[in-house]
Amino acid sequence: MGTLFQYARDSLTNLVSRMGTERDKASSSYYPLPFIADDQVLNAYRGAWLPRKIVDIPAFDSVRAWRDWMADGAEIEPIEAEESRLNVRGKMLEARIKARLFGGAAIHIGTGDANLAEPLDVERITKGGLKYLTVLSRRQLSIGEIERDPASEWYGTPRIYRLTAGDQAQVDIHPSRLVILTGNAQPDFELVGGGELAWGDSVLLSAMDAVKQADGTAANIASLIFEAKVDIIRIPNFMASLANEGYKTKILERYTLANTSKGINGTLMLDKEEEYESKSANFSTLPDILDRFLQIVSGAADIPATRLLGQSPAGMNATGESDLRNYYDRLSAMQALEMTPAMYRLDEAIIRSALGSRPADIYYEWAPLWGMSDKEKAEVFKTKSDAARALAGGNGQQPLIPIDALSDALVNTFVEDGSLPGLEAAIEEYGTLAEQEPSEEEQAAAATLEESANTKSTGVPRPA
Repeated sequence: MGTLFQYARDSLTNLVSRMGTERDKASSSYYPLPFIADDQVLNAYRGAWLPRKIVDIPAFDSVRAWRDWMADGAEIEPIEAEESRLNVRGKMLEARIKARLFGGAAIHIGTGDANLAEPLDVERITKGGLKYLTVLSRRQLSIGEIERDPASEWYGTPRIYRLTAGDQAQVDIHPSRLVILTGNAQPDFELVGGGELAWGDSVLLSAMDAVKQADGTAANIASLIFEAKVDIIRIPNFMASLANEGYKTKILERYTLANTSKGINGTLMLDKEEEYESKSANFSTLPDILDRFLQIVSGAADIPATRLLGQSPAGMNATGESDLRNYYDRLSAMQALEMTPAMYRLDEAIIRSALGSRPADIYYEWAPLWGMSDKEKAEVFKTKSDAARALAGGNGQQPLIPIDALSDALVNTFVEDGSLPGLEAAIEEYGTLAEQEPSEEEQAAAATLEESANTKSTGVPRPA
């Protein structure tokens, strides 16, 4: 009785069906320690299209639109030139792909310092001081002792990374000289074994079962194509006659000739006692089955099917827009929460290497991943223009913001979002409205309007 009460108190139990007991069939289900060898990861990435797309698509999308620097035009140009010289965008794409594939990667910030084991002091970087960027995968970097001081910036991460380059001696690199990127982050690397697992997991680890099932289903469907149509011929005393070797030879010759004649004129010649039947396989439900497996892969990879498979969304009034927006929102959050902190020291080094100093007002924003249509851009432009008109005090109202300040803000806004291409160059050539000198015609017209206004108010023309 005590056992029954224990079952009743802990969970739903049925002793007749053995549900909830030690003989329950589901009780043998458990999650083993996941593992996938690097060579299997590499083989899957090189030889199968689904693993490659799962790794590449989010990595590419995260750097596709890149970022917009917020600073004076004279400062933005050298910063972007420095990024181009160092191929920062390309290096980030390479590092992101390797991090997602192998579970971790790093970009070495090369400043020409002799002792790489010392922390990087970005404030000492002068103009042109950033020499190179080198992408290193987890397979090339081993970790040293883990930092245990909770007051340290590097708590819970390796104090040092060791690079092994061929037959050369190991080189110790301080983590401040690396842009560390991971695949699927570990909840607790010590719980799962530490060591190299401190890097993270390959993104294929949790999705590989779904990928294998989808690939296996596609392969089986492809093999069924060869069985789409099967010809069946019934021959009297066929099995009993097979013992005769001459009979077997004659049978092969007979139906080889019959098949040949059928292929020539579409007519199959048989003996009166022989029976012929053709059976066709039904493939009507197979596409739906394969689609379900591919949708499972899409969910496992956290990539919308419209992006992963390049297919149109299904269903009435389906556009796939909400799925893509959610996907891009997740990538934007990943840029802010993962990539920006990882690139902090690299960005500081880029600014100082480009300008020779670090102006406090320079920052950047990640460019929007969701591109608007021309109609949407026009609507946004109209909305901003109407808002600026209201702030400027339209319809005889007092302006809420000084006109010059509002004008500068609008110029910056339209330059950054690309609403008016060439606006910045035009402003540099012609100046703002406040800076422009009125022409003689404009001065004469203004004087005429002023004289007319005075005449209406006093009835007497203003003396010249």
